[in-house]
Amino acid sequence: MLDRINRDKRTAEIYRILSTKLRELFNGCKLDFNGLQEIRLRAQAPLIVVYHGKEYFLDSGGGLTHDTRKAFLVSQREIKETMEYVSNYSMYAFEEEIRQGYITIQGGHRIGVAGKMIWEREGAKNMKHISFLNIRLAHEVIGCSKRVLPYLLQEQEICHTLIISPPRCGKTTLLRDLIRQLSNGCGHLEGMTVGVVDERSELGACYMGVPQNDLGCRTDILDGCPKVEGMMMMVRSMAPQVIAVDEVGSGEDVAAMEYVMNCGIYLLATAHGNSMDDIKNKPVLGRLVKERAFKRYILLQPGEVGQIGAIFDERGSVLLDGQRLNGISERNVC
Repeated sequence: MLDRINRDKRTAEIYRILSTKLRELFNGCKLDFNGLQEIRLRAQAPLIVVYHGKEYFLDSGGGLTHDTRKAFLVSQREIKETMEYVSNYSMYAFEEEIRQGYITIQGGHRIGVAGKMIWEREGAKNMKHISFLNIRLAHEVIGCSKRVLPYLLQEQEICHTLIISPPRCGKTTLLRDLIRQLSNGCGHLEGMTVGVVDERSELGACYMGVPQNDLGCRTDILDGCPKVEGMMMMVRSMAPQVIAVDEVGSGEDVAAMEYVMNCGIYLLATAHGNSMDDIKNKPVLGRLVKERAFKRYILLQPGEVGQIGAIFDERGSVLLDGQRLNGISERNVC
């Protein structure tokens, strides 16, 4: 009953920001909210949704199709009306967020925006003629890390861990649940103080300063803060036992992560990649693999969100493949 109420609430959060026409379209479609990941609106282009990890066009009758001829064409008017609802008719109030390319709304859903950028010497000033929207729906999969967590522990200590994933495979979802589990504690694992540097507001999905996602009772969040500066700030000011960051890869990111590790703080991070070899061959992250900085690597694979392909040890050797992991019942750690 509670799951249905939460699902209906989240569906309402999305529908209320859509234009009247789009709302009618989705109401007729009756998609399962839990499977809806993205809604892409482009002026004078087909309406696209990502549903259960697959991309579809939405037709005028609210059905899913792969035929572009049947797809509903989004007008500039639909985008303008949707942006009015997103900003509550006050685009000026969201100028700072729009300069960053997205707006986070209640429920933690993120609206990516694109159009004509207005630049000044100091950088991006504003955006006008917004013609492209990417509505990314926030999903929590409570407990999705339970089978993984036991393999991230070594003599009751957390291993520095990198989650590797192609786009849309659930690396942020898995990281979010790991944060929650470590923060709250589970089984004989005591709760830990976790510092989250949430540069793109996707982990905590803070709205008006309040996290919309459950990251646990011992978690502190730096929302909208660049990763490098945020990791340094967390170390200096919040005394975390664990620091979590999403989507690392630059040389500056790596230097900050090494600083965190050298301070005796456990690190959880994610990176784009299709395989362990893919990470090994990246100029920056590959060096960390060679130096065995991370003790565990979790590779996600396409399919259901958070589907594990394999878990690797610090040498990059397979510790456990996904098939075996999926056949193992949850241990008593959580």
